[in-house]
Amino acid sequence: MLQFASSGSSAESEIAKVESMSRRNHLHDEMRWRAVGMLRAGARQSAVDRELNVHRGVIHRLWNHYQRDQNASRRRGSGRWRITTTADDRYLLQCARRRRTLSARQLASQLSAPAGRPISRQTVSHRLHEGGLFARRPVVCVPLSPAVAMGP
Repeated sequence: MLQFASSGSSAESEIAKVESMSRRNHLHDEMRWRAVGMLRAGARQSAVDRELNVHRGVIHRLWNHYQRDQNASRRRGSGRWRITTTADDRYLLQCARRRRTLSARQLASQLSAPAGRPISRQTVSHRLHEGGLFARRPVVCVPLSPAVAMGP
């Protein structure tokens, strides 16, 4: 239960604090650098975590990261590294749009040479899917006889 003082300014700050308590996954860079600035100015970690409305462990890890690396930006996330760069992905989409009849396997062999490393058919399919292109499989169909192709 929130209790507000009679003055309007403290009530507004309490409302702002409650609104800022919505769930967030990580601190944005602006808040990270603000916390580092407060800590460098001599503020205690407990005062900073109250001011930014985050858990004390967040500020502690941020300060340790800053002291170790002289950087407060987020570190790269975990997970498997991508074999293709953003430039490779753009080139792949460009090739696929120019030559629409190529299969994913053919595009993979075409991209492997300039990239200088092997790139699988599945990777090509995933990158094309991310770019909005689908169905890079050769379609087997029955060729039509001239009589059927002409129609009635």
